[in-house]
Amino acid sequence: MSTQPKLVVITGASSGIGEALALEYAQQGFAVYACGRNQAKLDALSQKSANIIPCIFDLNDKNALRSALPKDLAIDHLILNAGTCEYIDNPKQFDGELFERVIQTNLIAVGYCLETWLKQMKFGGQVGLMSSSAAYVPLTRAEAYGASKAGITYLAKTLSVDLEPQEIGISVIHPGFVKTPLTDKNDFDMPGIIEADDAAKAIFKGMSKSTFDIHFPKGFTWTLKVLSLLPFSLWRPLAKRMIKT
Repeated sequence: MSTQPKLVVITGASSGIGEALALEYAQQGFAVYACGRNQAKLDALSQKSANIIPCIFDLNDKNALRSALPKDLAIDHLILNAGTCEYIDNPKQFDGELFERVIQTNLIAVGYCLETWLKQMKFGGQVGLMSSSAAYVPLTRAEAYGASKAGITYLAKTLSVDLEPQEIGISVIHPGFVKTPLTDKNDFDMPGIIEADDAAKAIFKGMSKSTFDIHFPKGFTWTLKVLSLLPFSLWRPLAKRMIKT
């Protein structure tokens, strides 16, 4: 008697960590709904494994999101990975539209996804929310990005309590620097940077064990965790040294 494979939905699967996650989950035998906006990239991704089903839509389009997946899907793992990063180089000329764009994609769209797909989660399922190690400590120029990811971390903590009676687990993912098309645009040193494939393996392992805080690489993220315990009066001089000149 054959059994249905487990099913995962991954957003932001066109490139970077999302693409690597789709391939990792497919290799582990999951049916993978790989979501994103770039049809050519997702079609190419689906050619690498028969387990990958491309789903092309914009997460910020609520109507498209609501109709993107079959209503009868029973989801084992849901990874809300899609995101963007833009820096505020001149805080005195604060760019409110940039701030809105980043918050919309990184935080508000996650709410749309939860509204649509939480009701399709299986009992015992696991939801992964993509935060960042930037949520641990304030990083210069990252007013928009860091605020959005801190919001994700807070959201994950509250959901982990509120969804416990429904037996739905929450993982919050705090990567350090991962080599992706997004980080390729950075103009600063990225200590401890790892490949997207390694990030995907760490996330799959953590999700499979229902780990709440999935963070990597450990040396980098533990350093930030320790620094986050310092009073801000001590952390502030360190942050000032990172200001781009």
